[in-house]
Formats: sequence, structure tokens, C-alpha cells
Amino acid sequence: MAAAAKHAFVIAGTSSGCGKTTVTLGLLRAFMQRNLRVQPFKIGPDYLDSGWHSAVSGIASRNLDAFMLPTSTLNGLFAKQMQHADVAVIEGVMGLYDGYGTDPNYCSSAAMAKQLGCPVILLVDGKAVSTSIAATVMGFQRFDPTLNIAGVILNRVNSDSHYQLLADAITRYCGLPVLGRLPVMADVELPSRHLGLVPAQEHSPQDERWQRLAQQIEETVNLDHLLALSRLNTLPQGAAPAIADAALADGLTLALAEDEAFNFYYPDNLEMLEHAGVKIQRFSPLHDAKIPDCQMIWLGGGYPEVHVAKLAANSRMRESLQAAHQQHIPLYAECGGLMYLGETLTDSEGETHSMCGVLPGHSQMGQRLTRFGYCEATAVQNTLLAKKGETLRGHEFHYSDFNGPLPAALDCCKWRDGVAVSRWQGGVQQQATFASYLHVHFAQRANLLNPWLTLARNHL
Repeated sequence: MAAAAKHAFVIAGTSSGCGKTTVTLGLLRAFMQRNLRVQPFKIGPDYLDSGWHSAVSGIASRNLDAFMLPTSTLNGLFAKQMQHADVAVIEGVMGLYDGYGTDPNYCSSAAMAKQLGCPVILLVDGKAVSTSIAATVMGFQRFDPTLNIAGVILNRVNSDSHYQLLADAITRYCGLPVLGRLPVMADVELPSRHLGLVPAQEHSPQDERWQRLAQQIEETVNLDHLLALSRLNTLPQGAAPAIADAALADGLTLALAEDEAFNFYYPDNLEMLEHAGVKIQRFSPLHDAKIPDCQMIWLGGGYPEVHVAKLAANSRMRESLQAAHQQHIPLYAECGGLMYLGETLTDSEGETHSMCGVLPGHSQMGQRLTRFGYCEATAVQNTLLAKKGETLRGHEFHYSDFNGPLPAALDCCKWRDGVAVSRWQGGVQQQATFASYLHVHFAQRANLLNPWLTLARNHL
């Protein structure tokens, strides 16, 4: 019997804010209604869009990050997830050709589509435009003739007559199929705050809302044509490395902070830990009184500043983390986790709250982004994730700043088109605790977690 056909395509926009996430969610639900096994992906380091993918589809969305992951590793992770899927809906990042610097073939949606061998479906805002929309689409076509832009979906087009005008212009001047339209649907707009979308964890899935969106897509987008255009004949070649020595990982328990305040984790990181033999025990810094029995702890990113009063009030949890630190249980914290481990956090209203006091230092919320984007961080001392001289590739995105007396553990640099545009020092390693603003994908280097696991085994 022949294997069932697989499909994959990138939903790419002309810019940020054109509706990629909403359309992606609707397509996921529409395919699910057809009893197709979906697999959502997000290009780049975003946690919020992928969180909504996971909540609406019930399938963990995966990040495809060409900056942090070597080509072979990324291809291997993609192919692994596609083994059990019929269709991959891959949400792009920003505009189609926007990546790291001005090179459209580095870390952009276009580059990822070419790497994976997937067609692009271009999402274009159709509001307040007629024939000029063809010039927009043509510009994206001609910018890179080697890219397979297979079709167009029009967003914010409320009438059939307006849609027909736009579709005729695109077909006539660009020669591309227009697969359909979505009208303005105010009831499916996603909530946002200072870092972007509000995390899906703070909202119920609201199935009725996404069912309405899926029904709208079924009625006004030609899904059969979309599937015909997006058949994936071969999976990209590659393999992900082992991120940990199984002999070190087996039998360890990781206490993972996961609640409304801390929920920024790459599912691949968690799966690779479990595959190596680590048992993951989740706990809530907001609601629980203490951490679980464990040999290692991970405090991920999130929105501690939004829940700061409740975090401060949970003194028993803060004392539990202090005790773990004093017992030298290796503790890793990213971004929001770093803020929580300090002595205090001053919120955007100027009110200061007590935090864990594990690390000497204070977090202060600002009114604008402190750091944004990819960077390389070289360890200037041994840390849980990198020995002195080793480099981590990651992503920073935060409105806060952390200041304290301890020496920085990382020498960080942001590059653009081969030029260092900014350098700074960050991160703290104290005893067995390592915390920084850097969000990291563990699969970037084989055995990256061995230093963390080696310390953890001392507590078995």
C-alpha cells in the first residue's frame, strides 16, 4: 500500500501584523475537521505564536530556528515530527524576506521554505486596495525568482465582489492562484501585551471561536487546491544530535516551573531531556508551596512581572528555591526565571516586590525593549550550559533589566550582516545556579547539557 501523501507549506506575510497567526490557527482547525493529522511549526524563536498553535490544535508546535540550529539538526527535527503528520502548517516570521540583517536567505521565512522544500502561501492584506495589490505580490515574486510562491490568500476582504477584483488582478499580472479570502472577524482577534500576544495559557481555548474561524476558512478558502499545491514529496535530510549523555541523564528528575507566569519552553528541549532519561516534574511558583523532590531545576521565561504580587506573596515557594540553591541543586533560569531569582522586582508602576533572593540583584521593568534579537554569548567562566570559552546561540527579548554585584558569566554580541552592532555582558553563575536573559535551544550542540547533568548526579 502506498504511503499517505504528506503536505507542508509556509504561511508568510508581507509584514508583521498581517494576520499570519490567526490564519494559521484557522487552517489548523479546518484541516483537523477534515480528520487530517496536523503539525504546527513556527519559524524563529517565538514562544507566544507557537503557544497558541498548541492550544488551538492540541499538538505541540515546534520552532524552526536557523540561527540556533545547524541545518542538519533542524531538518532532522522537522522530519521527525512529520513522520506522524499529514500536513504541516508553518507560520512564518515578520515579512517573507525578513531575517537576521539584510540577507533574505538567512533566518527568513523564505530561506526556511527553500531549506525544507516547502511552497510559500503568501498572505496579503486586501483592505483598501484594488489593482495595486498585484504590484505588491509581483514584488515578492520577483525579489527571489528561485522561491516557490505557490499561491495567495487575501486577508480582511469582506465581500465577494472585492475579492474577485483582487483575485483577477493577481491572476492577470502575477499568474498566481488566489486560494481564497478571510473577512474581518473581530471575535477571533488575539489579545496582546508588551512582549506580543498574551500567552494561550492565560486563556481557555474557546473552541467555539476557533470552530467559527475554521468554518469560515472552509467556506472561503479552497483547501483542496491548497493541499494540491503543498504536497511534500521528500522529507529534508538531517538528524538531531544527542543533547545529553544518557549515562548522565538516566534517573534524574527535573523540576520544571510551568504556570501562568513561566511557560516559555521549546517542546523539543523537553522531549530531548526526556529521551535522554530525565523525568520532568512540573510545579507552579504561583500556586505550589515548594518544589518537587529533584536533582535539577529549570525556571523558564514568561511574564513574572504580570504576576509579581502573587509570586511575592508565595513566600514558601521562594524559601523552597532558596533552600535548593543552598543545597547546590543545579538550577537553570532563562529571562523571567532570572528576574524571579533576584532579590526584588520593580514593576512598570514603580512598585517593588520581594523575589527569591537566590541571586543578589534587582530587576526593573522599563517602558521599551532593553534587548531584542539573536545574539552569541561566550562563557567567560564555567556555567551549567557552556564551559569557559564555549559559545551559546540564543535570543533575547525583554523590557526589564537586571543589575547585581556578581561578575557576568557571558560575553554577548549581536551581529548584523557580519558586523558587531552591540556588545554587552550578562548572565550570572553562582554556586550551581546559572541565570541569564538568553533563551536557548539545546539541540544547537551535542552534549550541551552534560555540565548541568554532571552536577545533578551528585544529588541522587
